[in-house]
Amino acid sequence: MKRCVWLGLVGGLMACGSEQEPKACPGTEGASQLPAVVSAARSEAALTDDGGEDVIIAFRQRVFASAQANTDAFANEVTRAGGQVKQRVPSLNMLSARVSPEVRAALARNPDVVSVSPNRPVYALGMSRPPLPAQAWLGAEPRPPPNTVGSVGEYTDGLKMVRANKVWDFNDDGVLDEGRPSGTGIKVCVIDSGWDNRHPELQAAFIGGKDFISGSANSLALDAQVDSKGNVLLWGGGHGTHTAATIAAQLGGGGRVRLGEDPNGTVGVAPTASLLIARVLNERGTGDTLNVIAALQWCQEQGANIVSLSLGAVSKNDAEELAFNQARANGVLAIAATGNSGAGEVSFPAGYDSVVGVGAVTFSGEWASFSQYGQGINLVAPGVGVLSATIIGGAPYGEVAASGQQFASNPLEFSAVGAYSGRMVDCGLGGSISDCGEAATCDGFVAYVDRGGGILFEEKVRNAIRAGAKAVIIGNHNPDEGTGNFTLNGPSKLWVPTVSVSLESANVLRELMGQEVTLDVAGLDYTLQTGTSMSTPHVAGVAALVWSLNPQQLDAEKVRNALLETARDLGPAGWDPNYGNGLVDAVEAVQHAEGQLTPAP
Repeated sequence: MKRCVWLGLVGGLMACGSEQEPKACPGTEGASQLPAVVSAARSEAALTDDGGEDVIIAFRQRVFASAQANTDAFANEVTRAGGQVKQRVPSLNMLSARVSPEVRAALARNPDVVSVSPNRPVYALGMSRPPLPAQAWLGAEPRPPPNTVGSVGEYTDGLKMVRANKVWDFNDDGVLDEGRPSGTGIKVCVIDSGWDNRHPELQAAFIGGKDFISGSANSLALDAQVDSKGNVLLWGGGHGTHTAATIAAQLGGGGRVRLGEDPNGTVGVAPTASLLIARVLNERGTGDTLNVIAALQWCQEQGANIVSLSLGAVSKNDAEELAFNQARANGVLAIAATGNSGAGEVSFPAGYDSVVGVGAVTFSGEWASFSQYGQGINLVAPGVGVLSATIIGGAPYGEVAASGQQFASNPLEFSAVGAYSGRMVDCGLGGSISDCGEAATCDGFVAYVDRGGGILFEEKVRNAIRAGAKAVIIGNHNPDEGTGNFTLNGPSKLWVPTVSVSLESANVLRELMGQEVTLDVAGLDYTLQTGTSMSTPHVAGVAALVWSLNPQQLDAEKVRNALLETARDLGPAGWDPNYGNGLVDAVEAVQHAEGQLTPAP
């Protein structure tokens, strides 16, 4: 290997010499290649490799015996014109197809065609770290009755900010108050990435689901990729599990939590509401417009009162707007996230008049800088560092122990799960295998690597692994960042348990080189996530609380008005483009709805 040193002389001279790089340990040769970056294109186009385009075609009802017959007849017309029909939604007189520009133009001239819209991609609107991989598939558990007793330690900052607990636990004793609304009798349909059916927080709430991604008959709508036998191949990002639990996690649920946190986990805004789960987002948080439309229709067929959508796209879509307008006309309350780009216009479907658009604020009530704003924002709710359930074992949690001391740490994104004890070896900046020095052996050790030097974290860790490291500690050099929040940039089967520690901890650990260190990366069942995705289910949960006050006398419009008219004003008086009508307030909204009820005879 040739090593060069910059001499800093005028003219940019470089002194080079030959130095043999140590050999990589057996079995780590594949680590010489960096993992592929996991990313999703954010293009609004739905163009295909053959130059065609995926579109949604809405057409008029003609003289046929049924909507299905009408759809089949129109699908035949599209095929004859040269299009390739992909999916049909007869109840809405819509279908998706791959078409050439010429076919699209011909369809647009067809008097029976209402609109031709791109089947544009839609995206989850959370900004979370993907969870650690979960291995076991345990199958569905029988639905238990919801718990009514738990503990006040389950009351998250988000729950308390929207004052939901003051509706159903006024005396703050961790027990649902008899006769008070808590979501009973209300169906909330969560159109998202699915759910983890093993999670104890959600089993009592789930009443049905459908998977629009796999197209399988699996009614669970798992937050995962499954095979034809229902076995999990790859758990998803936990986005849908997080949003569903924000709405309806039950009291006393109890998954695995961090040391010192309440063992009962968290409780949702409407803990006795029923959940319908429609999976339209894949493991990377992407989906398409027609699946959202089809899921919205399915939710209505299942009798959903409320639909919660923590997803969106940049542009309007005629077919999608038509579907949401129809849902409102059918008495469904749709609630959607405004988006996370910080732009001065909201995402869609949040931007449609038929949908309640929800932006994000911090726990101090300040507008979150990423939250999209402008026309279409109606309400805000907590969306920064929101605690809720995630995939079982999916929330990364790290522990470092050395010389009788415990050091706070944070697993790097895509870190392997597991524990390892061994000698700690100083690997410097981790720029090459040789940085670990002669103390490194292929028998294994814990590598300590300093942040910095313009070297990517994945490269530092890759070099340590090739030198024989079975676990890696990254020492942060920024005192303001604590343990930091870093990434290995993509998944790889070669990664080892890897955590970062604060500058203060790093200074102590440097004095312990050569001593035994234990590093443990485990998975918890709850995690903090940020985004308007997290704000939206707070509002959906409050809507369920209000509606459950009297499901017979209240309807979607009355509940919507109760939310908007009682929101806590956080910005300039009245509606404003950052906060909309203000922060959703469960107590005030329930009281407003109570005033609309007809007294019992």
